[in-house]
Amino acid sequence: MIQVAGFISLVGTAAAVAFVTRRVLGVPVGWIRSVVVGMIMITAATSALPSLGARFGVTEDMASVSSPLAAAAGLILVCFWAFFLGSATLVVLELIVPTGSLPTPLQLIRGGRERARRTRRYLRILFILTRHGLGRFLRVQPRRTSDAVTSRATLARALTDALDDAGVTFVKVGQMLSARPDLVGPEFVRELSTLQSATTPVAWSELESMLSATLGGKSVSEVFVEIEPEPLAAASLGQVHAGILRTGERVVIKVRRPGATAQVQADLDILRRLAIRLERATSWARRLGVADLADGFAASLQEELDYRVEAANTRAVSAARPADSSVRVPRVFAEWSGEAVLVQDRLDGSPVGVAAATLESLSTEDRAAMAGELLRVALHQLLVAGTFHADLHPGNVLVAADGRLAMIDFGSVGRLDAGSREALALLLSAIDHDRPAAAADALSELLMSSDPQPNGRALQRDVGQLIVRFRGGGDTSAMINGLFGIVTRHGFRVPGQVAAAFRTLANLEGTLRIIDPGLDLVDAARLQAGALSGATTTVETIRARLEDELVDLLPILRRLPRRIDAITHDLEHGQLSVNARLLADGGDRTFVLGLGHQLIIAVLSSAATIGAIVLLVAPGGPVLSPDTAIRLYPVLGWGLLFIGCVLALRALVMVFRRSG
Repeated sequence: MIQVAGFISLVGTAAAVAFVTRRVLGVPVGWIRSVVVGMIMITAATSALPSLGARFGVTEDMASVSSPLAAAAGLILVCFWAFFLGSATLVVLELIVPTGSLPTPLQLIRGGRERARRTRRYLRILFILTRHGLGRFLRVQPRRTSDAVTSRATLARALTDALDDAGVTFVKVGQMLSARPDLVGPEFVRELSTLQSATTPVAWSELESMLSATLGGKSVSEVFVEIEPEPLAAASLGQVHAGILRTGERVVIKVRRPGATAQVQADLDILRRLAIRLERATSWARRLGVADLADGFAASLQEELDYRVEAANTRAVSAARPADSSVRVPRVFAEWSGEAVLVQDRLDGSPVGVAAATLESLSTEDRAAMAGELLRVALHQLLVAGTFHADLHPGNVLVAADGRLAMIDFGSVGRLDAGSREALALLLSAIDHDRPAAAADALSELLMSSDPQPNGRALQRDVGQLIVRFRGGGDTSAMINGLFGIVTRHGFRVPGQVAAAFRTLANLEGTLRIIDPGLDLVDAARLQAGALSGATTTVETIRARLEDELVDLLPILRRLPRRIDAITHDLEHGQLSVNARLLADGGDRTFVLGLGHQLIIAVLSSAATIGAIVLLVAPGGPVLSPDTAIRLYPVLGWGLLFIGCVLALRALVMVFRRSG
């Protein structure tokens, strides 16, 4: 019982010491490590007291004290320096292993199975990369081959195969990279574009429970007359079934696959770890900003898992069509849709990629009109509305028997702000009118440059050569790849939404060529874009824009005469003065105040340390006890040195917290 009470007393004392340590250091050190370090230091100090007792006038059996003043001084110094050593230990631990960076014992127990599964998956991914010959690119200095072109083509095929083997999340990574020719070369774009996320269908019985959970307490039979168990399409994240509502509407039901969220979340964690490892180990990953790309991809894929986002995207794209457009967009049944289920109109028609019979039954003129209308809608969304379907490949465009087109699958939707739309319109207009200087300026406005002073003349020359090369017609993908080559060569970075806009044009090319093989896509796009951009830059449009801006400026303009009159009055009477408030921003004041605190603590620490050294080396001085010959100056010196060291610890903590 006495031992238990002693242990409880020790833990309580250690907790009190830990509290004081946290307050003195000014950093929330973990309680567990603080108490453990406190217990160790208290035990060590207690063990050292008998040997120090003889030095400070305490008898061996601790029963009597020959010099109370010396004993008190010794005891205080021992406690102080034990406290300092414990604080220093905590600071070192915080620098090496910050609080929260390691899991707690409870977390270790709970997450053991999950970590084991994640480790197995992580090792599996590394094995796949190594098996396809990509392990060498995880090194700091990967080996180089003599034939660069052959090496890039081989590497692109190996990367495509590895991503395909790694599963759904990594297939999505490849699809994302295939739309970023500014990050990867044309060899990678060609190979990665072949990745498909189709997979073996899941039985409808496994999906029905997810649909029931979305129907607000109603059974499936109360809402749907019929649901076809065989899916219309099966992808890695979900699959689509046809059905009929009780109200008679024919619908398609998109249901997320069971376990898809857990698998994607686990793979995204692994992807993030791989990206961080690559940035630490390789220069090419740091140059591309692989960790930021991984974060952006993770955010995009998590949105794709939530069908409520796709429902909102569908409504937004539908509203972004021209008022007179014949291109259809399915209606969303919001009352039966949710996070894991999306119910939409079932539109008549077949995907363009498999609608050869339907297209051949139409006249050449009808097919040309269909292609032109789809191009007009896509460019209207890009240049006027700012919300656009970012994945118009042949599988996402339906063609009906009467020749009407429809857009489907709105998991990937891009958005351009007004400034980007205006810059893109000016770029297309400059290309249409063969104005390289204006095109270069529009590119600079549209993109982000890592060079504060890019070479405008060289950019203008390269853009001019690209315009001349494709002015007579050509391959849109080749033109976009050429544009991305110029962008990369001149140190520009392409924002994700701008890249999505260019990807839309590149994907649209394949769809339009299937609909109308005789379409001169470059000329058609240039004319359509020229008309749209011209519509946004007419005299009436510019005047309306100026009127809107003038309305915003009216309050300022009304106050301007009075302010000018006040300034001239002060000038006339010699009373004009200028007041500049230093550190008006709260963040600046906080920064300077922090530096001031740090400087004061550093000065006090230095002064205390210097004073301690002077006292420690000073000869003579009063004696605390004639029996022990302990002088006052060394005792004061050790105490002052303790204060200096504690202040130095505090300053060190402040430095690392500021730098972190």
